[in-house]
Amino acid sequence: MKKGYLSQYFKGVALKRLSAVEADTMRSNQHEFNGVESLRSILGEPSGKVRFAAKFLYLSDQDDEPVVEDGFLTWYDARQKAREERGVMRWEYRLYFPTNLVSQCAAEGDLLVIARRADGELLAIVAEKDTTIERQIMWLFGFSDLTHPGFSVKSELETEQDRIGFAARVILEQIGIEPEEEAPNYLDEMLARFGGGFPKTVEFSAYARSTIRDLSSRDDPDAALVAWMEREEVLFRTLEKHLLGEKLRRLVQSGIEDTGPFIKLVQSALQRRKSRAGSALENHLEQVFTDHGVTYTRSGITEKKLKPDFIFPSITHYYDASFPQARLTMLASKSTCKDRWRQILNEAVRIPYKHLLTLEPSISEDQTNEMKAEQVQLVLPRSLHQTYTAAQQAYLMDVKSFIQLVRQRQNA
Repeated sequence: MKKGYLSQYFKGVALKRLSAVEADTMRSNQHEFNGVESLRSILGEPSGKVRFAAKFLYLSDQDDEPVVEDGFLTWYDARQKAREERGVMRWEYRLYFPTNLVSQCAAEGDLLVIARRADGELLAIVAEKDTTIERQIMWLFGFSDLTHPGFSVKSELETEQDRIGFAARVILEQIGIEPEEEAPNYLDEMLARFGGGFPKTVEFSAYARSTIRDLSSRDDPDAALVAWMEREEVLFRTLEKHLLGEKLRRLVQSGIEDTGPFIKLVQSALQRRKSRAGSALENHLEQVFTDHGVTYTRSGITEKKLKPDFIFPSITHYYDASFPQARLTMLASKSTCKDRWRQILNEAVRIPYKHLLTLEPSISEDQTNEMKAEQVQLVLPRSLHQTYTAAQQAYLMDVKSFIQLVRQRQNA
């Protein structure tokens, strides 16, 4: 295991596409995967039937939350007894699984991932075919071609490709793995500064930026935006872990047997995470725009009381009929897109060509083609461009280029 690399979380990983027979098998009573001999490099040589605890996930772009079910996978050689009793020199490896909610969602062509966690548990993921999450998983583990019928296996996860950066952390969280990063050196300072609680998001974003003094958005807005988001995430998780731990300890010490308060606490924490991520991105973008002398209105109200994230040069100019339409710009910001990017199409009717800034790596070509057809220009920090295909990268815009565009329109 090497900290900061995928090997910190996985001992090995195997990917394949489900055939029609396998997809039907997963929904019926014949619960075995085909072509599993290559899994020996990550599951080992079975002695009898080896049962692995497993977490099953089904992922698609349509659902915000994955289908998740705990279960098991059984690894064995169906010919072992024949070899021992009759000397038959044949091997027939099988990987058995029970019917569950995830297997019932599977379809032909879906991506199947069998990953062995560092603790020995298996992670069995089915990702819907031709989706963003499918492409993200393939990029995460360094696979581009899965045309042959068997599993493609990697048991070495400590190369430069396997280093965990911002894009990898985004994808890991989507498959239920939280990168183990904390900033304990800042905990006492945060507790004193914020009165032992969670501050407003704008205040926390400003604090996160203040802890990085050697990077300026004036010099490199793309790198600064990613660094600020990374730092805020680590600081927030550090503070959250401490404050939630305190609340959980108080609940346990109170002797409450009802699980309701515990569930409510967890749900509140998850909701805070989701809402904070989007607000943090907007907060840091505001600082980037301010640093570059760009004028804007955040959350200005347009038609049908819709509120685009940013209007340039201002909402006043938007409603000024004499102001040239060609000098108006709308920017939506979404930390992750999925299918929610279509929500921006009805915002700011006067601006037909929209800009959308996201931090989501490796969006599928189908999605980016749809965006282009709907006149949506995708904007990403420069470091995330390499997670996209060469054809897609020709269409992408980085943060620096977007700033140059709005400044040019502002100063025209």
